Amino acid sequence: MTGANAPVLLRWALSLSASRASTNEALGSGVPAVDNVAVTDLSAAPTATKTPLRAAVIGAGPAGLMAAEVLAQNGAEVTVYDHMPSVGRKLLMAGRGGLNLTHSEPFELFMTRYGAAAPRLRAAIEAFPPAALRAWCEALGQPTFVGSSGRVFPVALKASPLLRAWLRRLDRLGVTLAPRHRWQGWTDRGGLAFDGPNGPVEVNAGATVLALGGASWPRLGSDGGWTEILRARGIVMAPLRPANCGFRVDWTDVFAERFAGAPLKTIAVKAGGQESRGEIVITRDGVEGGGIYALSAPLRDVIARDGVAELRIALRPDLDAAAIENRLSTPRGKQTLTNFLRKVLSLSPVAIGLMQEASLAGGRSLTMLSVPELAALVDGLPLRLTGTAPLVRAISSAGGVALDEADESFMLRQRPGVFVAGEMLDWEAPTGGYLLQACFATGAAAGRAALDRLKHSGRI
Repeated sequence: MTGANAPVLLRWALSLSASRASTNEALGSGVPAVDNVAVTDLSAAPTATKTPLRAAVIGAGPAGLMAAEVLAQNGAEVTVYDHMPSVGRKLLMAGRGGLNLTHSEPFELFMTRYGAAAPRLRAAIEAFPPAALRAWCEALGQPTFVGSSGRVFPVALKASPLLRAWLRRLDRLGVTLAPRHRWQGWTDRGGLAFDGPNGPVEVNAGATVLALGGASWPRLGSDGGWTEILRARGIVMAPLRPANCGFRVDWTDVFAERFAGAPLKTIAVKAGGQESRGEIVITRDGVEGGGIYALSAPLRDVIARDGVAELRIALRPDLDAAAIENRLSTPRGKQTLTNFLRKVLSLSPVAIGLMQEASLAGGRSLTMLSVPELAALVDGLPLRLTGTAPLVRAISSAGGVALDEADESFMLRQRPGVFVAGEMLDWEAPTGGYLLQACFATGAAAGRAALDRLKHSGRI
């Protein structure tokens, strides 16, 4: 991919002397920078409008870059196209939370996190399991550790060093990165059609990996614009929906004003026979946070069916109902109810505020409740969810290319030679490392399958 026949854009080069200011400008406001990585934009160079190409990867997130690495390591000529001006923006954003890469729990338990999609994802994750992902990070000079929750993080607790090392490896392998190329589908001649910085571009590829992400956090690149392209070609699509998302609650103005942004810690959240422990955060119009993300799929589906869903929050999950009632039976004396609850049950102001909200929803103030009624609220406070937070604010998205549209190698049955990886496929998983693990694994699987396609066609 060199010389006059090089495609419209060129390699994103790495420069150790680049300033953080130039990196921040390339990444855009609000996105963490990759330290000492600069983008060399050669998009003004003259190019042909139609270029032969061994392998094309569309999407420069974890799935796409992993597919490119697998292909390049085995001798394929690879160009990665992305419509954004820089690489791995959503990965960098994930790094703000320490970059939870995967999870250390036993494999069979791990696979249950993918629900109905687990059988289709199993082979890919078995071929690139959590241990392999950790070894891959180690080889890039980024060792990992297991946190107290079993989640796996890089020691650096951020994404930029890992991404920087990865880009260097891809550069050494000869991978060409082509930013500012928005995929538009296929031309009448069957080539890949892009809107490049200098106009329309057509590319012929022996194999193509689509890894354009879902539709959450569109400002970071995954805007779901590819759905209409594939749907127009007859590819069955499941509607894109928020996953690992927050939910709307009709708070009173007083509660929303006082407690928006307040965390509710050491609780248990229950819905539909499932339970999740963790932290949730009160927002002005609802709740969000890891404690509720694990239950977001069933709650979202109930709301889609019934218009509302009920959540139960155990404010003291370490105590059973009898123990809670026993503590509440202690004489209160002249204490206010708020101080009493704080002292005998160590409840936070936001927890007590939630109890007041639930009581008011039932038509009575908290001070009117009996001891058994108070104990019932502490043990299982009902919270009425009236909707999901917008998809653009979700951690990830559900929906996408129906799994039956792809064969066991993730090749589209209706588009031979075109493979799909990552969040474009119709699967979802809770936070905890499961999302990135499946993106890396399906990217590697699609890369291997694309490589086989090239080999069998004699292009390698």
